Amino acid sequence: MGLNKKIIENYLDKLSTEAFWEKVINTSIEIILILILSWLSVKIGKIVIKKVFLLRMRTPLNHSERRQKTIEKLLQNMISYIVYFSAIIAILSALNIKVTGLLAGAGIAGLAIGFGAQSLVKDVITGFFIIFEDQFGVGDYIKINAAEGTVVEIGLRTTKINGATGEQFIIPNGSIGEVVNYSINNSKILIDLPMMADVDFEVVETLINQYLSTLPTLYKELVKTPVFLGVQNVKGAEVTIRIVAETLPQQQYGIARTIRRDITKLFEQNNIPMAYPKMLLYGTNEKIEGGNE
Repeated sequence: MGLNKKIIENYLDKLSTEAFWEKVINTSIEIILILILSWLSVKIGKIVIKKVFLLRMRTPLNHSERRQKTIEKLLQNMISYIVYFSAIIAILSALNIKVTGLLAGAGIAGLAIGFGAQSLVKDVITGFFIIFEDQFGVGDYIKINAAEGTVVEIGLRTTKINGATGEQFIIPNGSIGEVVNYSINNSKILIDLPMMADVDFEVVETLINQYLSTLPTLYKELVKTPVFLGVQNVKGAEVTIRIVAETLPQQQYGIARTIRRDITKLFEQNNIPMAYPKMLLYGTNEKIEGGNE
């Protein structure tokens, strides 16, 4: 008991000295400064990266906007990792913890863990090639396996996709196989419209072609004037006509809705009947057995 009491008294004496508290205050100030400088460095670094890429996009050189956004996001993430890791090392040094020993131990442990972290290595390598080959970028609408939506972030380890109904898919890069990218090439859509077989097709073709020729000046999403292909299918008293339109990536659905709406109104104004489902009722005058006369 006497030895324990003496040890406690020695610690209390150290805690009550002016030198100890001066060291605590100096170390605390140093840690706070490290944290503030790290936060400012990350903040300023992200702003600088954003400004640099903004200036690159304004140059007359042909830069891909989607690729620029992808690399910009990746560099911002990397600068955060580097600065905060350096801050942790600096804080440990301020606390008089031997960082070199920790790093050596971490290297040995990392070597052991690396044998069981092959999937992590695969994710990083695949992420590098996705960015290097520009397979898809931030803002692209893609489909990967069951995930379909807009790419919001591409990292070296994972890719994040926002779905159409608000869900977010986080996909390890190593598990990415076949990718369908809807945002690289122009989109095409086939618009089928049913109508009655007894209409004057020459009048219909003239009206539709006149209408289609006005669309490129009204809608910048259109790459060129939509084309009226003519009759696509005949089924009984119903005829299906087809129009094909080429738009900028992912703009085809809105244009298709507009064309269907306008042509329906155009037919109504010119008394051209659209095909619609008919229901025929068949009656009988036969006497039902067992019924009342």
